[in-house]
Amino acid sequence: MIDVNELRKGVTFTMDGELYKVIDYQHHKPGRGKAIIRTKLRNLRSGGTVDKNFTSGDRVQDIRLDHQTVQYLYNDGEFYHFMDVETYEQFPLPDAVLEEAKPYLVENTEIGLSGFEGEPLDIDLPITVDLRVVEAPPGFAGDTATGATKDVTLETGLKLQVPLFIQEGDVLRIDTRDGRYVTRA
Repeated sequence: MIDVNELRKGVTFTMDGELYKVIDYQHHKPGRGKAIIRTKLRNLRSGGTVDKNFTSGDRVQDIRLDHQTVQYLYNDGEFYHFMDVETYEQFPLPDAVLEEAKPYLVENTEIGLSGFEGEPLDIDLPITVDLRVVEAPPGFAGDTATGATKDVTLETGLKLQVPLFIQEGDVLRIDTRDGRYVTRA
């Protein structure tokens, strides 16, 4: 059991028989009374999110996840299919579980997989991924005084703001934590 004051983004625990991962965490201390810990949790089995408030002193059951390296193979529309790089075992993960990671998944990419008691639950993306630009309008600097940007579309369908010199076909390094452009690869 861990105290809810120890919850941080990325921590996994069980509550009411379900597995949850903390997506967002805020510690709020009103003028008097106990502190309130506001969390946004993702159910690792169903993929649904829920907002849950805890009071200081509450406890939850933490769990230890198993980690392995897997390779992303393909998406069939309903499931994303992965292969364990050591045993070559293939398994699907539902679309809802990978909601935040979908814009960064490219076929044949090796990523980390978290599981609990043999059940695959969540993927751990690398900090940056390299994605190809498939659509980029021409950039016109014009009368800009500061760094101008334009919208581009990447091979996974992700749209983001990049500097004007980026062209179609360029490979960009993207930060998976916040979806920002980092540099050309």
